[in-house]
Amino acid sequence: MKIEILGGHGGQAKGYMTTSFLIDEKLLIDAGAVAGALSVEQQTRIENILISHCHLDHTKDLAFLCDNCFGLRPKPFQVYTHETVKRMIKTHLLNDIIWPDFTVLPTPERPTISLNAITDEKTIDLGGYRITPVKVRHPYDAMGFIIEHGGSAVIFTLDTGPTERIWDVAKSVPNLKAIFTEVSFPNALSSVAELSDHHTPYSISRELAKMPDNVPVILTHLKPNYRTEILDELAALGEERITVLERDGEVFHY
Repeated sequence: MKIEILGGHGGQAKGYMTTSFLIDEKLLIDAGAVAGALSVEQQTRIENILISHCHLDHTKDLAFLCDNCFGLRPKPFQVYTHETVKRMIKTHLLNDIIWPDFTVLPTPERPTISLNAITDEKTIDLGGYRITPVKVRHPYDAMGFIIEHGGSAVIFTLDTGPTERIWDVAKSVPNLKAIFTEVSFPNALSSVAELSDHHTPYSISRELAKMPDNVPVILTHLKPNYRTEILDELAALGEERITVLERDGEVFHY
């Protein structure tokens, strides 16, 4: 699997794009940066989209992706997410108020995008990728994803606080190559992190003990305004298995 980080930050500013990971140019995980990071032609190649939860930094570019690719594809983008998130996208984003409802445009029979509900811990196959969604600790039925393809597996828990079940499931996944997860706030803002279900360096250090052993952990979602402080605190942990996303556009191969 080729995994390109289109956006990997917990806020948006110059040089910092919000969450979007692209696998093999056709499977998108979250839509925080896809329209701003790819050409229109590259956007049209995407086939399936996984949305972890409803927050704007993970969903906003669905609007621009549809607008850019309207009428350019022979079939709709297929979005897969929890029923709660599906409903919120339809109600609050593609609602003909905030943005046109591309689930019925250009026609209901041939829409630009289709929204599909998936079930916690029920594995689905999308174009040869085995996807197992697992609920994590974050609002409104947020899910992480275990993705298996070509003999390798990768885990994405893109927004989460301290959680349990995904790590229990992960321990039975063969050939697990990497865990992409998050740290959002410095330790001084641990109360904010707890209230919003995010990680600090201290809480992620405790989370490592729950994860499968000897699997590299790539940390994303750092808030740009606290990045330096978070990096210093992560370095002080001395955890060799941790890597921090340096910049948008990084590519990983598994």
